Amino acid sequence: MDLSAPLTPGGNAAFHNFHNDFAHIIHPNQRRRLALAEIDKVPFGWYHVRAVAVAGAGFFADSYDFISINLAIQLIGIAFWQDDGGTIPPHLQSAIRSATSGGAFIGMIAFGWLADVLGRKRIYGIELIILIFATLGQSLSSPSPVVTMSGLLIFGRVIMGLGLGGDYPMSAVITAEFAPTRWRGRMMAAVFSLQGFGQLAAALVALVTTVAFRKSFSAAKSFPECTGACQIAADRSWRIIIGFGMLPAIFALYYRLTIPETPRFTFDVALDAEKANADIRIFIDAEIALEQIDAFQRDSTNRLGLESQIQSQVRGVDNLIQPRGSWADFFKYFKNYRNGSVLFATMSSWFLLDFAFYGLALNNSVELEVLGFASGSDVFRVLLATSLGNLILVCAGGLPGYLLSALFMDTLGRRFIQIGGFASLTVIFLIIGFGYSSFDKVSLIALYILAQLFFNFGPNATTFLYPAELFPTRYRSTCHGLSAACGKLGAVIIQVFSEPLLMKGVKPGCQGSACSPFLGHMMQIFAACMFCGTRQTLEVLSGEMALGTNRSSDTRGSRERFMARLSWASHPRGRRVGEQHEKGIMSINDSRGREARSKANTQDSSASDSSTGRILRRSSQPRSDYERRGKMEDADISLQDMDYMGHLFSQ
Repeated sequence: MDLSAPLTPGGNAAFHNFHNDFAHIIHPNQRRRLALAEIDKVPFGWYHVRAVAVAGAGFFADSYDFISINLAIQLIGIAFWQDDGGTIPPHLQSAIRSATSGGAFIGMIAFGWLADVLGRKRIYGIELIILIFATLGQSLSSPSPVVTMSGLLIFGRVIMGLGLGGDYPMSAVITAEFAPTRWRGRMMAAVFSLQGFGQLAAALVALVTTVAFRKSFSAAKSFPECTGACQIAADRSWRIIIGFGMLPAIFALYYRLTIPETPRFTFDVALDAEKANADIRIFIDAEIALEQIDAFQRDSTNRLGLESQIQSQVRGVDNLIQPRGSWADFFKYFKNYRNGSVLFATMSSWFLLDFAFYGLALNNSVELEVLGFASGSDVFRVLLATSLGNLILVCAGGLPGYLLSALFMDTLGRRFIQIGGFASLTVIFLIIGFGYSSFDKVSLIALYILAQLFFNFGPNATTFLYPAELFPTRYRSTCHGLSAACGKLGAVIIQVFSEPLLMKGVKPGCQGSACSPFLGHMMQIFAACMFCGTRQTLEVLSGEMALGTNRSSDTRGSRERFMARLSWASHPRGRRVGEQHEKGIMSINDSRGREARSKANTQDSSASDSSTGRILRRSSQPRSDYERRGKMEDADISLQDMDYMGHLFSQ
C-alpha cells in the first residue's frame, strides 16, 4: 500500500504547490514540517512578486472603484440628471457610494466562512468573476421606463461589493499561508499597498478621459449647460472610467483559478485520512511507529493488517489536537476570554478605522471642493481640477503611506505602526477639527496629506494583517472576514450620516471651508474614533501575548531550534527529498524525546512484545502523559505560535 500523500491539484508561476513536493514523505507531520520549511527557505524573487500582484488585483480594483466613483458620479449626473441641474440628488449619491460597502459586508462574511469550510483553492477566483461581470454590467447600464439609472447602479455596485468583499479574507489568508515567515509582513503589506496604485490609476484614467473629451466639455460653462455633445462625452467618460477597473481582475483570474491549495490548510484542516496518521504521532513515539511499519514492509499481509488496525484505533481520537472546524467548536473556541477578546479587538479596531477612513474617502468630492480642487470657469476645468486634486493627494500622501508600510512592516513591527498611526491621526484630526475655520487652503491640504499618510502607514495596513496572523488555520479566513466586515459596517454608517451633515448650511457659490461648515466637527468625531482605536490596539497586543504564552514563553527561540533541526533537509525548490532525507527523520528527536521513550519502554516492559499490542496500548494513554514528556512541542508545532506569533514577538 502506498503510504505517501495524494497529490493536490493546482500550481502556477505565482503560487507553487509545495504540498506535492513532499507528498512522497510517509510521515504526515514530517511532510508538513518540510513543506513549511521549504516555503521559508525560498529566497525573495519574482515568484513572490507575482504572488503579490495576483493577490493584490482585488485591492487594486477596490480602491480604484472608491476613487473613480467620485468623478464618475459627477459625469453620471450630467448624463442622466439634467432635470436636477446635472447633479445627482444627495440622498442618491449617498446610496450609490455606500452600496459597494454594503455588498462588501456580505461578501467578506460569506467568502471568509466558505474559504474555511471548502478550502482556499475552491473559492479563490470566484470573487473576481463576480467583480468582472458586475463592473461590466455597470459600465453598460442604461435606464428604462421600468428601471431607473440609480436603481441599476445601486444593484450593480452591491453585486460588485460581494466580489470586492470576498477578496479581503481570501487574499489576506492565502498570502499569509504562502509567504515565508521573514517576508510575511512585507508581502501582505505589499498586497494591500496595491490599493494605492488603484487610487493612482483611477486618478490617471479620469485625467486622461477628461483631457480626451476636452473640446466637448469646454463648450459648457456649468453642469446644467452640459447638453448635446458635452452630455454624450460625459456618458462615454463615466463608462470608460468604471469599466477600466475590471482589467486587472481579468489578468489575475487565470492565476487565481489555477492556484494550489495552501500548504497550511492542506496540513492543518483538510487531512482526513492523513490526520489519523498524524494523530499517531501524538499518542505513540514516531520512531517506534516508523520502525514497526518498516519491519512489516517485508511482509505485505502483516503490514496491511497493522496499518488497518492503527487507522481504526486512531480514528476514535481523531481531531483531539486540532478539532475540525464547526459552529459548535467555533463558539467554544471564542467563548474563551482570551480568544474572544482578540476577535473583538480586531473587529472593533477595523470598525473605528474605516468609520474615519471611508468617511473621508467616500466624501472625496466635498473635501476636494473645500481644498480648492473643484472649481473652474467651465465643465472641463472643473473635471480637470477634480482629477488633478485626486492625483496630487494620492501621490503626496496615500501612495507613500502604502509603500512605507510595505517597506517597514517587518522592521518596525505591527505594534509600532498601528499605535503610532492611530495616535498621529488623533492629533491631526483634533488640529483640523478645532482649527478648521482658521486654516487657509495650504494648511488644510498639508494636514489632509498627513492624514492620508498615517492612515496607510498605520492602522489601514495593520488591521488588514492582524486577523490573518492571530487565529488558527481552521477559522483564520472566517475571522478575517468578520473583522473586515465590521470595517465596512463603519463605512456604511458614516456614509449614511455624513452626507446630510456635510451639506448642512452650504450656500450656492460657496468657496473653501464654507462649502462644508460641519466638516470640522466631523473631524473631531474622527479624532475620538482614532483615540478609541489606540485602546483597541493594546487589547490586540495583550491578546497575542496571551495566545503566544500557551505553550512557550520563548517562541522565537523555539522557532530557531525548530529550524536548526531541519537544517539537514536543505534542497532546491521543487526537488523531491531523497532517500537521505527520509533517513534523517530518525535523527530529529532530541535528548528529551529519547528520555521519554526510555521511560515509555520501562512502563511497557510488562506487556506483550507484540508491536501491534504496544502501539494500540499507547494510543489509549491520556494526552497529558505525553505533554509531560514534552512530545507535544515536537508533534504539534502550532502554526500560530511558531510561524505567526514568534514573528510578531520579534518586532
